[in-house]
Formats: sequence, structure tokens, C-alpha cells
Amino acid sequence: MIIEHFLKYLIPYIYGVLEFVGVAVIAIGGIRAVTALFASRFSFEDEDVKLQLAQSLALALEFKLGAEILKTVTTKDLEELAVLSIVVVLRVIMTFVIHWEIKSTHEEKKKKAQDLELAIREEKHRQATKKTHSESE
Repeated sequence: MIIEHFLKYLIPYIYGVLEFVGVAVIAIGGIRAVTALFASRFSFEDEDVKLQLAQSLALALEFKLGAEILKTVTTKDLEELAVLSIVVVLRVIMTFVIHWEIKSTHEEKKKKAQDLELAIREEKHRQATKKTHSESE
């Protein structure tokens, strides 16, 4: 009973802190992404901007999801629990979508880097072959 009473008063403060941190992460991540977008001169093909914003949103959702989970401890009736459950499910879905987007962006960047590395190797090989043919003539 003492722990339950203690949690009843403590959880709203923890919930508030986690919600605030989630909002702060979104705000700071948004500012950083906008700054990076300006630095790239609004190059919408710059995946670093998209990746930076997506990572910020994913981290913020984790904080906000943690807050919602804590809030379930203090729910008083089934209607409140149902609404809270829907919010949690929606946030979990958003988190999965954002993580999928981050993974896709990482894979695209990795493929582009591999393609670039292959093109450089092919060009070096072509130049070496050309140089060898020039010397043999």
C-alpha cells in the first residue's frame, strides 16, 4: 500500500519529465534538421537531413512511449485505459515506421557508397590498363 501511494504521487512527475524530454528532443532535432537543410541549400536529396530528423523523432517517441506506459499504472477506469492503449499502439506503429525509414535510409546510403567505391575502382583499373597499353606501344 505504501508503494502504491508513493507511485500515485510520483508517476505524474516522471510522466511529465518524460513527455517534456520527448518534446525537447523533437524541437532540438527539428532545429538541427532545418539547420542542416539550410546548409545543404535545400537539397531534398540529402538523406542526412531526413535521417537526422527521423532519428530525433524515433528517440522522442521512445520517451513519450515510456511516459504512456508509466501512465497505465495510475489509470482509474477501463475507458481511460482503452484510450491510453490506443495512444500506445499508435505510438508503437509510428516508432516502427520511423525505424523502418531510418533502416531504409542507412541501406540506401550504404549502397550509394558501395556503388561509388566500385566506380572508383573501375576508373583506377581503366587508367592502369590505359597506362599499360600506352607503355607497351
